[in-house]
Amino acid sequence: MTETFDRRRHPVRPDLAALDYEGRAESTRFVEGEVLQVTADRLAIRPEPRSDRSIDTEALRGEWVTVYEQTPEGWAWGQLDTDGYVGWLSSDGLGPVTAATHRVRALRTFRYPGADLKVPPLGLLSMGSKVTVTGQTETRGLTYAVLADGSAVVAKHLVTVDAREEDWVSAAEEFLGTPYLWGGRTSLGLDCSALVQLAAQAGGVDLPRDSDMLEAEAGTEIPHDDPSALTRGDLLFWKGHVGIVAGPNRLLHANGHTMTVAFEPLGKAIERIAATEWGAITKARRLHRG
Repeated sequence: MTETFDRRRHPVRPDLAALDYEGRAESTRFVEGEVLQVTADRLAIRPEPRSDRSIDTEALRGEWVTVYEQTPEGWAWGQLDTDGYVGWLSSDGLGPVTAATHRVRALRTFRYPGADLKVPPLGLLSMGSKVTVTGQTETRGLTYAVLADGSAVVAKHLVTVDAREEDWVSAAEEFLGTPYLWGGRTSLGLDCSALVQLAAQAGGVDLPRDSDMLEAEAGTEIPHDDPSALTRGDLLFWKGHVGIVAGPNRLLHANGHTMTVAFEPLGKAIERIAATEWGAITKARRLHRG
């Protein structure tokens, strides 16, 4: 039987595929790929090498990408190490790899050319971005983490890459008011599944990217016929949508109704969504905690 490959998760095309798929997939050419690092603050991942196509997701600064092709037009086709997502990125936002020591835990933080908040920042890093800290320094009583390239961020905005929080939903709540953005994965704009993925990462739980992947794979399926039995951190799914149970009769989700990350009474949300094309709840899941 011929294996089926999801373009979002498998680096397989008719003309090119990752070397690991040789013997499993039909392709003209198989290549090993080169591991590069995202050097832009955020980098759109698209289904085609076209800037007018809507984005599938975003890669964050410091994440690694295995690149299988780079085009003369400045596009790279590869797979994100964080969640295995495959697509097209701008080659200009990629560079040599360094081993990350920390990740951004604040909702967002500025990156400065030096340890001084009064100088113009170089960029803005969102929660989940990864950095390599080489030292610390203090300026006017504020401690900065010095990064491998000599730039600096406020040290208290970082945690070590292996840090984890007991209440990961609190990280999701910090995104309240963030604009809804299809395919977005930063605190400047994100979608329903990115909210879940980024917040769960703060709790030490690695999750896939899209809502259908989460519905199939995240944690353990639990009954959803009695919403009052759900507890904080449970995930509720509708066709193409996921929300987080934040408490009794309280849903937190990035949604196209308010176009923000917002709280909504769970009962009201169930009734409202049922009247749309998304219909009734399809599943509920509870995340595993190691």
